[in-house]
Amino acid sequence: MTDVSETTARALLRRLAAEQRQSRLPSVVAAVVRDGRTVWSGARGGEAGPDTQYRLGSITKSMVAVLVMRLRDEGLLDLGDPYGRHVPGTPFGEVSVGQLLSHTGGLAAEPPTQWWERTPGLPVGELFPLLDPGLQRHRPGRVFHYSNLGYALLGELVAVRRGVSWLRALRQEVLEPLGMRRTDARPQAPHAIGYAVHPFADVLLEEPEHDAGAMAPAGQLWSSAHDLARWAAFLAGECGEVLAAATLAEMREPVAGGEYGLGVELSSAGGRRLVGHGGSMPGFQSSVWADPDQRSGALFLTNSTAGPRPGLAADLLAMLEEHEPRLPAEWRPVRADPRLLELTGLWHWGPRPYTLSLLPERGLLLAPMGGPAGRGSRFVPQDDGTWLGLDGYHAGELLRVGERHLDVNTFVFTRVPYEAGTPVPGGAGDWSG
Repeated sequence: MTDVSETTARALLRRLAAEQRQSRLPSVVAAVVRDGRTVWSGARGGEAGPDTQYRLGSITKSMVAVLVMRLRDEGLLDLGDPYGRHVPGTPFGEVSVGQLLSHTGGLAAEPPTQWWERTPGLPVGELFPLLDPGLQRHRPGRVFHYSNLGYALLGELVAVRRGVSWLRALRQEVLEPLGMRRTDARPQAPHAIGYAVHPFADVLLEEPEHDAGAMAPAGQLWSSAHDLARWAAFLAGECGEVLAAATLAEMREPVAGGEYGLGVELSSAGGRRLVGHGGSMPGFQSSVWADPDQRSGALFLTNSTAGPRPGLAADLLAMLEEHEPRLPAEWRPVRADPRLLELTGLWHWGPRPYTLSLLPERGLLLAPMGGPAGRGSRFVPQDDGTWLGLDGYHAGELLRVGERHLDVNTFVFTRVPYEAGTPVPGGAGDWSG
């Protein structure tokens, strides 16, 4: 299907076709979304189409993470809670829920079993007794260490708090509301068969596929390009009733300055900030990336263990923006509170100049003059007359407006550097010496 120009559709299909041939993919499907709709999809190899199921691999984790964030929003847990408060009996009871989501809990990457992606999985009741303290590879919070095992724990957390399996909770709370009817734990025809491609010959070897049991929340799901396009639209901001927009934005915040948030991967490409996840299982590779600023996304699914070269989904997204760029939104004037207008303009933190500007919906932007570097933040009004920092250095801090100064958590801003008669910590001296 296509809702883009013939030239754009041809360019996207050619990129997909070149990848299928050069990477020797048995089949591959891809799609591009914009404003919540699939505007292009294509397929190469075999009888693949937009409804053909492929294994998602670790994209599953991003969906499990949404379930955990829903529990948090409902007040059933806190991200700072130790895991053992909700699921007792594991040696990782002090690792926090948030650390498991962000792969900073220090757990081993894999469970203490055979290669779980190629062998039948154990149920929770058999896997969890095998867990021992030696699987705590790093001090919780010390480093980012990707852990499939951590998401097995989160799947059980969802089951305990919901009273149903993680999969049933996912169907009811995420998949059905988003219209993802071809996403499930086991393949349903039509579905692709996973293959390994011989490195030195154009021949195939079928890869095994099993129910992963307790490890399923780390990578079990199968889905189609049509359904994954719905997920791309969700990541781009089409939340519906599934998740609050502010919670999705929280998931997209990098943890400890890294390239992972709460259950989602983060990346930059061509000046765009992308959010998504990749996935791999024996016989399958997948990737989905969304650009929340442009409300667009791209994805691919393929039945090859080795998969395509890096960058296919990001390339498709970049091609959409190159061939059919959005027009900038029209500038429109707004009505401003005169009291807020009086606050705008030049302020100083010590000798350093800052500007205070009005944003739409009564927001404030306090930023260093002359560039993005420094301690800049956006603020929104609170009922008590203070302003809450949304991002940057002052995220979560309160700005208070004084008679002749601004106070941001003890940082005093004045109209002139160290202005006399204002409560500058340490006092304001005489610039004349």
